[in-house]
Amino acid sequence: MDKRVIFAVAGSGKTSLIIDKISQNSRCLILTYTENNFKNLKHRIFEKFGCIPSGVKVYTYFTFIYSFCFKPLLGHQVKIKGICWETPPHFTLRLKRSDGRFYIDKHKRLYHNRIAKLFEQREIIGEINERIEKYFDHICIDEVQDFGGHDFNFLTQIAKANVDQLLVGDFYQHTFDTSRDGNTNKALHTCYTKYKQRFIDAGFAIDSETLSHSYRCSSTVCNFVKGNIGIEVSSHREDATSVEFVDREDRAAELFNCNETVKLFYQASHKYPGFTSNWGATKGENHYNDVCVVLNATTMEKYSKDELNDLPSSTKNKLYVACTRANRHLFLIPERYLSAFKK
Repeated sequence: MDKRVIFAVAGSGKTSLIIDKISQNSRCLILTYTENNFKNLKHRIFEKFGCIPSGVKVYTYFTFIYSFCFKPLLGHQVKIKGICWETPPHFTLRLKRSDGRFYIDKHKRLYHNRIAKLFEQREIIGEINERIEKYFDHICIDEVQDFGGHDFNFLTQIAKANVDQLLVGDFYQHTFDTSRDGNTNKALHTCYTKYKQRFIDAGFAIDSETLSHSYRCSSTVCNFVKGNIGIEVSSHREDATSVEFVDREDRAAELFNCNETVKLFYQASHKYPGFTSNWGATKGENHYNDVCVVLNATTMEKYSKDELNDLPSSTKNKLYVACTRANRHLFLIPERYLSAFKK
């Protein structure tokens, strides 16, 4: 069985790689984390075949663990009414992990970040792997960098299933966690080397070359990211585009009023009219030509001191996501220049 993790850079063709693995007769399970990427994957498969082949199943991760894993194997024993997306009372209510209240809230819903732990406690991982082997020959997991907590442990446990497994992700696009639960895998994303070793220990081969270059971003944008944010990314492209720091209010207003240029804010983009979004919310999106990344006060100070690399990892990763949405030109605008447009 071929089991590997491919570490990618932004715009390097992660989705295309997965789609290329699928044929009309494939029995393939495809998992992803975000709803945006789920829709994108289904759209791309439909574009290729004109339909979703009967043996190909695309799930968001939580739909998979609830519908494919929990319901058939535990649903007749544990009567629940769905998934609770709130944080369980881990620190206010000390419960043994054998206590049902550790996994289920007062409304009889499963705590989302403990479903995978419940599988372990009920000792059904082997049965889950048998179900995977029964229905699929391949597993493809996209956005693997966003799996955390008990869910990351679950990925290493289903690695034992006797099917080919391909996991794809960009370590530096880790902006969300599937789950957090106390100290479980709390430091998972603090060290790239240790992170890769966790997969090696679970039996995966590591590939850092196949998706090491971006098709989306020009060498100009990639060089900015490498030189300023400190994240290694290269480009397949030979054309040059521009990276412009906007230091005039009138130029900032001109770009803000351009309906074809997206303005990406660290947070609260809804407070600004027009074509806007937040840095991290654009992950997986590939339809922007020119991009304005709006620098809040903290990030602007770091930029002026050439210290973007020292930003907290969560902020730095979101900035990396924002900058690498650009198919063409990248603009950096201090947020103070846009205060007049704020609702």
